[in-house]
Parts: sequence; C-alpha cells; structure tokens
Amino acid sequence: MDRLDFDKSIIELEKKIEELKKMTESKAIDFSDEIKKLEIKAEKMRKEIYEKLTPWQRQQVARHMQRPRTLDYISRIFEDFTPLSGDRLFKDDPAIVGGPAVFEGHTVMVLGTQKGKDTKDSIHRNFGMPNPEGYRKALRLVNMAAKFGWPVISFVDTAGAYPGLGAEERGQAEAIAKNLRDWSTAETQIIIVVHGEGGSGGAIGIGVGDKVLMLENAVYSVISPEGCAAILWKDSSKASNAADVIKMTAHDLLELGVIDEIIKEPSGGAHRNYDKIAAEIRAALSRNLAELKPLEMHDLVERRYNKFRNMGKFLEITAEAAGSGKAG
Repeated sequence: MDRLDFDKSIIELEKKIEELKKMTESKAIDFSDEIKKLEIKAEKMRKEIYEKLTPWQRQQVARHMQRPRTLDYISRIFEDFTPLSGDRLFKDDPAIVGGPAVFEGHTVMVLGTQKGKDTKDSIHRNFGMPNPEGYRKALRLVNMAAKFGWPVISFVDTAGAYPGLGAEERGQAEAIAKNLRDWSTAETQIIIVVHGEGGSGGAIGIGVGDKVLMLENAVYSVISPEGCAAILWKDSSKASNAADVIKMTAHDLLELGVIDEIIKEPSGGAHRNYDKIAAEIRAALSRNLAELKPLEMHDLVERRYNKFRNMGKFLEITAEAAGSGKAG
C-alpha cells in the first residue's frame, strides 16, 4: 500500500491490528478486546483525517496505486462483461476497456480508462492515458449502445490523453473533439463516474453524459496541479498551491454545477474497501438510470447538450461599462 504522509499513523495502527489478529488466530493468546479497541481508534482516526483532506491530499488519494481501477468496479457491479477490442482503424488501446455487460438484469455498455495495478501492467495500460484509437474505440462502443438501446456507463480515471508524437500524428485532438460532438447527441442514456483522476481533455473525451457522478476523493480538472504550477509559477513543486485554486475536488465541482452527485467513499478512502465502494456506485447507478429511462430521447439529448453548453459563468462588458469600470 502506498504511504501517504497524512496516512502513516493509520497504516501503522492497521498493521498492529493485523498482527494481533494473526496471533489470536494462531491461538497463542486472545487479543480480541485489544483488537476491538484499536479498530475503534483506527476508524476514528480515518474519519478525522479524511474529512479534513486538502485538495492536494485528495489528489494524492486519487492517484493511490491501490485505489480500485475500472476493471475492479466492472467485476463487482456488472455481470457477463464481454470486453471488445479495437477501433476498426488502427489497433486496440489497452488504456480503455469496454464492452456489453448486464446490470440489474438489463444489458448496458460499460467502458472506461484503465490504469495499471503494478509497474508491468501500468506500462501495458500506458498509465491509463489513451491514444486516439482508445477514444475511437470508446465512440464505437457508444454508437453500438445507441443502436441497440443500451445505456452507457463510463468510468473515468486518467491523468489525461497521451501527449506523445505518435498520438498527435494519428489525430489525438480530432478523436477527442469527435467524441465530444457525438457523445453529446448519442441517443441513449449516458452516466459518467469519475472515480480517480479526471484529467483535462483526456477525461472529458469519455466524460460527456446525462449524469456525472464523482467519488468523494476523486479529482477532476482542466489541468493537473503540477501543470498549473509550472505555468503560473514556473515551478511544479508548487503543485499543492495550485491544487487549492483550480477547484478540482468533488465538493467544489458539485457547487459549480460541473457534476451532479458525490458518491461517499468508505472511511479512509476507496482503496480500503473495494466491495463497499462498489456497492455505493451500484446504488448510485441504479438510482440515476431509473431517473433517466422515462425521459423521451429527444428531451434527454437536448438536456445533455444544454448541460455542458451552460457550464461556466460569464460577464458581458459593454464599451460604456468598461470605461466606467462597471460590468453589464
């Protein structure tokens, strides 16, 4: 498990609890009472620490190597998942996974970015950063879902689209732009779940939906804190300062109207209880799908389009107001 600076005391206590449990199981001595007291103490520590996380600390939690990945959620929430490969133009992109699955007795199309679980897997998945063929595969799956009337569930966890030379040569920007256009008008219900990092255009490329749900400790921003710090202060080490101002946490984004719902994580973060957070996501998906299904398709698509077009607030300044220093 990754050692986060603010998490060290909790991890040490959890290790002590595990040691006592092993000793109790071996019947060397019964530590049940001591274990119970320590578990209560650990739960209290997790709650106190995680309720007061700064934006930069939430960024660190979102990047935690033990945090559940898209495939972890798919295996726990859906049945009969059938992965589909390739964009029918170039090749398959392991950074994006997807295919039809069964959710509560109905077929859905589930897809998302997939980060690795270790070094070898991370390299295979390109650290969850899709190439153009990944976005084109995602669009192919959405078009298939619309054809058959299957709702789409998209899981987002990426630092951003891959910025390599090959990706640019194969039309990275065009692939993302086409997804934005075509996902906006796809005639089926689309729910987005931001469960880790939601980085820039790489995230929004599979993030246009009727409902955008976000885990409590996930982050979603136009740029990473390090990138923002490098631009504003020419110093990426000021990432924690940047994190405070770019409004990337779930609570900030709910207030701004960028997301629709926050899914509460288990005490101490999603990485501490895969099954519990999967159950929370399942409940949120069920509730939101039930809300979307009765809508007429024309109304659904129009509402989705307007949802994203209306994001952001602007001031219109007339020449007269500009001269007097007043906004109109």
